[in-house]
Amino acid sequence: MTLAVCADVGSTYTKAAVVDLTGGVLVGAAAAPTTVGTDVLHGLDAAVAAATAGLGVRDLPWYVCSSAGGGLRLAVIGYEPLVTAQAGRRVGLSAGAHVVHVAAGRLGAADLTALRAARPDVVLLVGGTDGGDADTITHNATRLARARWRVPVVYAGNGDVRAELTGLLAAAGVPVTDAQNVLPRIGVLAPAAARAAIRAVFLRHVIGGKRLSKGTRFARLVRAATPDVVLTGVEVLADTLGGDLAVVDVGGATTDVYSVLTPDERATGPAREVAGNLWRARTVEGDLGMRWSAPGVLRAAVEERLLTADEAAGLGAAAARRAADPAFLAVDDAERAVDARIATLAATVALRRHARGAATGERAGRDLRDVRLLVGSGGVLRHAPADTSGQVLAAVLADHAGGWALPRAAAAVVDADYVLAAGGLLAEEHRAAAGALLRHHLRTH
Repeated sequence: MTLAVCADVGSTYTKAAVVDLTGGVLVGAAAAPTTVGTDVLHGLDAAVAAATAGLGVRDLPWYVCSSAGGGLRLAVIGYEPLVTAQAGRRVGLSAGAHVVHVAAGRLGAADLTALRAARPDVVLLVGGTDGGDADTITHNATRLARARWRVPVVYAGNGDVRAELTGLLAAAGVPVTDAQNVLPRIGVLAPAAARAAIRAVFLRHVIGGKRLSKGTRFARLVRAATPDVVLTGVEVLADTLGGDLAVVDVGGATTDVYSVLTPDERATGPAREVAGNLWRARTVEGDLGMRWSAPGVLRAAVEERLLTADEAAGLGAAAARRAADPAFLAVDDAERAVDARIATLAATVALRRHARGAATGERAGRDLRDVRLLVGSGGVLRHAPADTSGQVLAAVLADHAGGWALPRAAAAVVDADYVLAAGGLLAEEHRAAAGALLRHHLRTH
């Protein structure tokens, strides 16, 4: 066997898997608490040691992703809110970032103050199609240069002034990386180059800057932000199985939804999005989560008429007790019932929002009707009994009360072995193994 270690350093737990690259077979897996308080390598090394125990192997290649320390915080500066700024936001989400700020138009003093207050790790500077408006992005680049901006900038705007403006920023001491325009033409969204550039900046500046580890070993090991890697895994799974699919990942603080749709006439027809269609997309619901964001789940559920105010109040007291408990996993039937209810509500609301397109800015929403497979992820689903996690996903798939374009006839499966991240980590160098791993663990028949 030719083995490799795949590890995800999360905010709470570090998960490690050992994969046989010859057949994409999972041969070992383990988890350990993430040790942000000391050095994240302590938890990472513990998880890998547990995953490889008994295999009799040493010096395996490591593939590591991370969302520890808050992950990747991204700000987007665009030409105007409905086109380039929105396109930039979609690209940022696909790159695994938490988009903490979006500015549109010419930056003023108040805009710079708001940008600094958002504390981004990276700024994505976009604006103008190639050969289109250059005044706004020139103004914004000049403002950043004069403001002695030191947070890394990815320039992915008008290609006609790329060299001039990246040179201006670099001369002012701004760490700048250039990429292809995210919106080279109206209606054409090109995320790949900017996504790769954001990933490179994340590795070069952000991982080390978060001071998660005392030495340089951790920064050398990490290959990407975890959500970026998971989206890659989702893309590989979609390519392997064929057809549309969606993933809902219920975490302690956020609930992420990923979807891969088959391009159709919306890509070129009269109803196409001005900011372009992102057929492989991710959204982040920062108010929906199992622990710290549980109150947001209940508020959203009342707004969506999934709960009455009285029901939310009753569930809120139990949720507050769970949030105060340092142990993430439920230990008795009462705690498991609370977790299952909150997970169901978080996943349902998150998928509704994703389908509406509110988080992606798509006017017509994301049509999920042809989704053939819904994958559930997150510790609450992985560690729950199979019948409980199955009931959570069944409730999500049965939600058609609001008339949103949700899956009509999808099968459901839980990423119980946490292979989406592993598949995404392996995809670039070992795509066949990644596809085999995902197909084996996430198919429904």
